[in-house]
Amino acid sequence: MRWQEGELKSTRKVKKVEHKTVVKNGIGFGSVLAITISWSVHHSIIWAIIHVCFSWLYVIYYAIMR
Repeated sequence: MRWQEGELKSTRKVKKVEHKTVVKNGIGFGSVLAITISWSVHHSIIWAIIHVCFSWLYVIYYAIMR
């Protein structure tokens, strides 16, 4: 039992490290969604960059105003 408990603890630590690495190096889903919506509506790179700064706020705004 002790060996299994230690194995579970080390597995949890590895998952946390992987999660932090993905968050630091990746782009968020909200940002990708904001870029996609912005490009389909405005066809402008400037607006896409502005909407990425607000990512989830813009996605929620678009969903409400649509």
